[in-house]
Amino acid sequence: MTDYYKTVEGVIVRSDQIEDDGWINLVNPTAEEIDALVGALSLDAGFVKAALDEEETSRIESEDNQTLIIIDIPYAHKQNNLVTYETVPLGIIITNKNIVTVCLKDTAVLRDFLEGKVKNVHTNLKTRFILQILFRIATHYLLYLRQIDKISNYIEKQLHISMKNKELIQLLDLEKSLVFFSTSLRANEVTLEKLLRGRLVKLYEEDQDLLEDVLIEIKQAIEMSNIYSNILSGTMDAFASVISNNLNIVMKTLTVVTILMAVPTMIASFYGMNVDGIPMPHFWFVVLISLVITGVSGLYLFKKKMF
Repeated sequence: MTDYYKTVEGVIVRSDQIEDDGWINLVNPTAEEIDALVGALSLDAGFVKAALDEEETSRIESEDNQTLIIIDIPYAHKQNNLVTYETVPLGIIITNKNIVTVCLKDTAVLRDFLEGKVKNVHTNLKTRFILQILFRIATHYLLYLRQIDKISNYIEKQLHISMKNKELIQLLDLEKSLVFFSTSLRANEVTLEKLLRGRLVKLYEEDQDLLEDVLIEIKQAIEMSNIYSNILSGTMDAFASVISNNLNIVMKTLTVVTILMAVPTMIASFYGMNVDGIPMPHFWFVVLISLVITGVSGLYLFKKKMF
C-alpha cells in the first residue's frame, strides 16, 4: 500500500499524487508499487528492499544524494487473546524533495501522525519531521515497556493463586519481547549517535536539541528493558524453583503412602500362602497386626517429618 501526504496549514492531509516536500508512506508494498516509486523518484531500489528485510539491523547510510535511515520500531499484536511485542525495521529515505517511509507493518508510530496525535508536523521540514518520527518511536518503546511490566505483574499474581502452563508461557513471551526490545534499542542508539554527528543529515540547533532528547528517551528505554528483563528472569527462576519444590513434596508424599500401603499388603501375602505353621491364622489377627505395624510405621515417618 502506497499513500501520499503533505502538510497543508499545519495539518497532514492525504494527496492523490507525489508532491514536492511531501511524505510517501509504503506499508508492505507490492513489487509493482516499489518499481513505480523507484522509477518516479529515482530511488535506490536497494534502500527500499533493505527496509523490507525483517532481519535488517538499524543503520544509516548515504548514496547518490539519498540518505537511508533504518530504525527498529516496536510493534504490538494480539493473538489468541494474548498481546505479544516485537520489533520491525522502519526505513526512512530522504531525497532532495521528499521523505519516504517503508515498513512491513502498519504500526501505531506512523498512525499517530496521520491521526493528528503529533502536533507541529511539517513534511517540508525534513530533518525536523524525521526527528519527530524518531521521538515518537522512543515514546512507544517506553509505553510498551510499561505495558509489559503491568502484564507481568498481573500474570505473577495469577501464578500465586494457581500455577498453570498458560501463565508461564505468557511470561516466557514477555521475556522474549524484552530481549527483542533491548537488542533493537541498542542498535537504534548507535544509529542516533551517528546521526547526531551531523555528517549525513544536516542538523540545525533546534534539531540537535530534539535529537538529544530522543537519545535520552532511548537510553531510558534501554535501562527500563534491562531492569524489567532482569526482574522477569528472576521471577521465572523463582517459579521454576517453586514448581520443582512442589513436585518434590508430591513425590515424597506418594512415597510415604506407598510405604504405608506396603505393610498390610506384605502381612496379608504371608497369611495368604498355602502353608502350615503360620501363627494365629485368624482374620482378626491379620487385620490387627496390619493396623498396629502400619500405625507404628506412620508415627515413625511423621516424627521424621516425611509428611
